[in-house]
Amino acid sequence: MAHYDFKKVASNFKVAGEFVSCEPYGEGHINQTFLLIMNENGKNVKYILQRINSNLFTNVEKLMNNIKLVTEFAREQIAKEGGNPNRESLTVILTNDDKAYYFDGENYFRVYIFIDDATAYQVVEKPEHFYESAVAFGNFANLLAKFDASKLYESLPNFHNTVKRFEALEKAIEDNISGRKDEVSAEIKFALDRKDLVSAIVSKLESGEIPLKVTHNDTKLNNVLIDNASGKAVAVIDLDTIMPGTICYDFGDSIRFGCNPAAEDEQDLSKVNFSIELFEQYVKGYMSALKNSMTQSEADNLALGAIMMTYECGIRFLTDHLNGDTYFRIKREGHNLDRTRTQFKLVSDMEAQFDKMNAIVNKYYKG
Repeated sequence: MAHYDFKKVASNFKVAGEFVSCEPYGEGHINQTFLLIMNENGKNVKYILQRINSNLFTNVEKLMNNIKLVTEFAREQIAKEGGNPNRESLTVILTNDDKAYYFDGENYFRVYIFIDDATAYQVVEKPEHFYESAVAFGNFANLLAKFDASKLYESLPNFHNTVKRFEALEKAIEDNISGRKDEVSAEIKFALDRKDLVSAIVSKLESGEIPLKVTHNDTKLNNVLIDNASGKAVAVIDLDTIMPGTICYDFGDSIRFGCNPAAEDEQDLSKVNFSIELFEQYVKGYMSALKNSMTQSEADNLALGAIMMTYECGIRFLTDHLNGDTYFRIKREGHNLDRTRTQFKLVSDMEAQFDKMNAIVNKYYKG
């Protein structure tokens, strides 16, 4: 790991006191994360300091402007409701010249207030964790329901544009760079048979039928901090992929990986199943936090969002398999094909239970 002059980096931010230490922290893979400790009047105060991965996020200024806008808005809403903004939201610490990041000529750094006595779990250790993650992401969507999402920079353009993802698949089939097309005819047929699905949500977003809102785009359990004492959700973290979109995307992605007990690359498809019980648990938590900010059109498309995000993920894996595994990291031959098959198995399961899924959404939306 490269050595950074953390004392110098910290001195460029509005953190009071004397520098104590700065050590690697957490399990993130994209940015380098450190726990910064400053001594302020004899008391150690913690901060999160991160080196931003500017290879992936090429426009750090716009990325950090997104995060600054969203967190400032969320903090205002939390304060209005009598909450604790420093604990219930990420808080960007500005530099001495009021920027949201510091550039040392080579590296980009940012600092957040450290949220203490809370844990980000990598795996679901208790069933309550999944429910609490639903509450957290529902609350996140609720806090930002009135934020003008058109102000946000699209850090990963067309990230959930399923139309574009499908076009990329068609091109991969036509080009057949890897020569694997004939081996995956069943998977290709599965994808092409669902072409009518592709524009279902994108077109409603473009027409305004579904409102444009802030989306997190990485709604995994490990991006929720859970209070160590109460076991309740505290805050949503990792806002690098916040963009304009629809909450149907965030909801759908949570369901995609949260309602399947098997691994994303499980080779035994008999272990891959969509759990309607876990789906109901998530809907219950999500709706309890969203209060009255969800529209009828959003509610009507939540279950479809789960199918869409799973299908989209599957066609992305299939596209990469056909292109010779150039995007997703693989650990074995056919790894992306295994991933494709798990997603398509889940799509089939969801399609079979689609009416039940919609009934559950309506139950908690109306109730």
